[in-house]
Amino acid sequence: MQAAIELQEEERTRCEVWTRVMGYHRPVSAFNPGKQSEHSDRRCFRESRTVKGER
Repeated sequence: MQAAIELQEEERTRCEVWTRVMGYHRPVSAFNPGKQSEHSDRRCFRESRTVKGER
């Protein structure tokens, strides 16, 4: 097993998170504080596949 790589703060690259809002993409950093908080509360989910003929 390899040792974990540790970076100093100055070696890191800022990662910008974008999300789809009403048909277009927008960076979360451009949201107001309330929308940023709402975005952080979101949960990811996966819909299960349906089988033809099932309800």
